[in-house]
Amino acid sequence: MYVNKQQQSSEETESVSMFLNTLTPKFYVALTGTSSLISGLILIFEWWYFRKYGTSFIEQVSVSHLRPLLGGVDSSSPTNPNTSNGEADSNRQSVSECKVWRNPLNLFRGAEYNRYTWVTGREPLTYYDMNLSAQDHQTFFTCDSDHLRPADAIMQKAWRERNPQARISAAHEALELEDCATAYILLAEEEATTIMEAERLFKQALKAGEGCYRRSQQLQHHGTQYEAQHRRDTNVLVYIKRRLAMCSRKLGRTREAVKMMRDLCVFQLMKEFPLLSMFNIHENLLESLLELQNYADVQAVLAKYDDISLPKSATICYTAALLKARAVSDKFSPEAASRRGLSTAEMNAVEAIHRAVEFNPHVPKYLLEMKSLILPPEHILKRGDSEAIAYAFFHLQHWKRVEGALNLLHCTWEGTFRMIPYPLEKGHLFYPYPICTETADRELLPSKRHHTPAQTHAAAADMFHEVSVYPKKELPFFILFTAGLCSFTAMLALLTHQFPELMGVFAKAFLSTLFAPLNFIMEKVESILPSSLWHQLTRI
Repeated sequence: MYVNKQQQSSEETESVSMFLNTLTPKFYVALTGTSSLISGLILIFEWWYFRKYGTSFIEQVSVSHLRPLLGGVDSSSPTNPNTSNGEADSNRQSVSECKVWRNPLNLFRGAEYNRYTWVTGREPLTYYDMNLSAQDHQTFFTCDSDHLRPADAIMQKAWRERNPQARISAAHEALELEDCATAYILLAEEEATTIMEAERLFKQALKAGEGCYRRSQQLQHHGTQYEAQHRRDTNVLVYIKRRLAMCSRKLGRTREAVKMMRDLCVFQLMKEFPLLSMFNIHENLLESLLELQNYADVQAVLAKYDDISLPKSATICYTAALLKARAVSDKFSPEAASRRGLSTAEMNAVEAIHRAVEFNPHVPKYLLEMKSLILPPEHILKRGDSEAIAYAFFHLQHWKRVEGALNLLHCTWEGTFRMIPYPLEKGHLFYPYPICTETADRELLPSKRHHTPAQTHAAAADMFHEVSVYPKKELPFFILFTAGLCSFTAMLALLTHQFPELMGVFAKAFLSTLFAPLNFIMEKVESILPSSLWHQLTRI
């Protein structure tokens, strides 16, 4: 019986060898070529899915569908009502922080953005950004009673115009009828080619706006229509004064600008109109005070606005870090700190930097000039790349003015990421980093992959900024695996096609070596198992 088993085993081995010998090189070429094609298609699909959704399709299917079938626990399902409520609150916070905000320090479209376009031929603003500005203007400068005044009726249509020349023509038409504050605003923003010209137009707008404000203030209690008109006139007046203050700041009259901004902050606190808070005038005030190096007043403004109940911003967080760094940065040495440890003041400065970096991790690369700056957009996304550009564009000079501040930032900012290894899932001092920032920033900033239907091909080719992404996406394992598999099988197919006989010998030797352990195990099993049991198994 043992001899019969040996004969049967040898016959099986001979049949396998005969099958391998009958395989031609064309079979190996077809096999490796088909494997390379399939793995290449999987690689292309995985890469496309990763670029669009930021995750691997295979990993997502494994986590979402296979793990529950295998008995895994879905971490996203709440285990109790309290957890569900907490996640809901976190989601609401994340959505609120993905809101796009008006840039408090936005430049003048005619005197600055358009001049940049004339010099470089590049468009610094995206269609999405300009469309948001048009919506803001309609909200700030129009109301339901505009049809009662012909000039306001013309301006209501002008703010909806997409063509800049049509808007400017409408503003001139409105001024022919009467002194219209919003018409002067439009001309100052878009037609003026210098800051001095814009300031002259804003002063004319202020004169007209104050008259409208006084008249509507007397009539605001006569009905909802008059109340809406007074609210609109208040928005117009605040906007004009803020832009006049910014003109003074740009023209070097910083003390005058600070005085005007302080008055606006008081006016904003006295009025209860929600739109006034969208201007964030305190951020203009902070920048002007830093220019004067009036750090005590900067600290006083921070004490008022760096409150837990108010929305944070990069300006507030990084200005607080700058003030604390200023106390220790001139004598800070990383070698000395590693030997003796950090003092209390140095620890406070480092913690303030970590707090600022956690809020917006994109800012340090611009402050340390590791990444080039572009003109800031008219709207920003808090905690996003757009906010980082807007902050660094105006505040880089203030960091350079404080001796050693950038050195301290360079030595400590990356330590923040060790405290929050999974920033999309859990934060440290703030809630988790919103995953929506990259998508919104690509719409706000002239990124290299940004395309809009309203822009021509030439304008789209001028997109020049690489949007900063946090946390930096690493290629998933399955993309690397399929790329390696595709390359390996393609190389095998090419070698088999070029050297069929040699590759055939290698293939047979490889398969023989691969099946050798299996044959050895089968022989051992045959020698151990009873002959009758083995006979029954072979029949099965």
